[in-house]
Amino acid sequence: MKELQGKTAFITGGSRGIGRAIAIRLAEHGVNSIINYVRHKRNAEETVEAVREKGVECQAIKANIADEKSLARMFSVLDEQKQQIDYVVSNAASGVLKPALELTTRHWDWAMNINARALLSLTKQVIPFMNPGGRIITISSLGSVRALPDYTAVGASKAALESLVRHLAVELGPKGILINTISAGVVDTDALKKFPARDQILQFSLDRTPLGRLTTPEDVANVALFLCSDLATMIHGQVITVDGGYAIQG
Repeated sequence: MKELQGKTAFITGGSRGIGRAIAIRLAEHGVNSIINYVRHKRNAEETVEAVREKGVECQAIKANIADEKSLARMFSVLDEQKQQIDYVVSNAASGVLKPALELTTRHWDWAMNINARALLSLTKQVIPFMNPGGRIITISSLGSVRALPDYTAVGASKAALESLVRHLAVELGPKGILINTISAGVVDTDALKKFPARDQILQFSLDRTPLGRLTTPEDVANVALFLCSDLATMIHGQVITVDGGYAIQG
């Protein structure tokens, strides 16, 4: 994919898991990266090293994307660097895992702000750095359309995220900027370790996946690579599911 060489990707939550895998996969095709993180500095540094080993440029920059002031400061730095951004991967996510009736307003707002509203703020900030042909990719999950144990706040925020992508697609299309969502199946990342029933979730998902294995960060990264390429120029405002067929069994 020669068209990707020399381009720059901005990846939120890029220090670990899916974000890291996407940065490395894009780097293999000549894409430089800006890795955004908020807490895991060492992980971010390790990701920068792994990306640079592919022969491209990479930097890590700390900012809380749910905080508009922090977000603005970060893009002020990028503006001073005269950065151009070709691909955006909105991967950072968080949320409280509790039954719906135990959720507080703070729990709800936390998930919505980080998982949904942050995309709107991020898009507003990044558009001046993008040219026609740019791509924005968000990461969602099957919890946006299915009821999962203790996933109420996160699932609702992911549903809001997917809806926001559709509305943004209408406004970004005339600018020549594509936006899509990747909905990942169960991926065994650090985030999943926070689930009380992690082992049961993994086994249940494995048993119901026709392809016989769980989705990996690299599987998601492959689809992100495709969406950034010229092969995806007419895919816009869509949700692409990567789950080995898990969702088809109801």
